[in-house]
Amino acid sequence: MAKDIENPCISVCQLSGELCVSCGRTKEDIRKWKRMKRPEKMAAAQRAASQLKRLQAGKGR
Repeated sequence: MAKDIENPCISVCQLSGELCVSCGRTKEDIRKWKRMKRPEKMAAAQRAASQLKRLQAGKGR
């Protein structure tokens, strides 16, 4: 069986609109995480990492 996708949550939930500024996931991805299949989790984790990088890059301005 394939390895499960690690949840990007760091247990410091800080929502700004529809996005958690701590892990980069949207509210929808957070809500659906446990029910997602592996490919959906992979896509959500990639989106979260990308969104988190954009957030962190914006703080340096």
